[in-house]
Amino acid sequence: QVQLVESGGGLVQPGGSLRLSCAASGSEFSINVARWYRQAPGKERELVAAITSSYNTNYADSVKGRFTISRDNAKNTVYLHMNSLKPEDTAVYYCNVLTYYHGGYWGQGTQVTVSS
Repeated sequence: QVQLVESGGGLVQPGGSLRLSCAASGSEFSINVARWYRQAPGKERELVAAITSSYNTNYADSVKGRFTISRDNAKNTVYLHMNSLKPEDTAVYYCNVLTYYHGGYWGQGTQVTVSS
């Protein structure tokens, strides 16, 4: 079993920055692929960014050039660095990891609100 704890969400003004963290814990696991999703009120959950075990990344078109996904394998932690935030980035952000032998897991979500 793997537990994911997200942190770093909050209220930020347009143009501001936030860093989300997703810390994974459990016994004897390794993260293969990690992803960040988000879900705004009344909308479907959408993929924001992904990073593989070989550090290949991909991003939704709406966040390219503004968001960066990274990982620290020693800490079993995945990050989402968000710059130049816009009101339309307001959503609950969820971390999702796929482990090598223990399946996939979701975090509980962290609220990001971009507003002046």
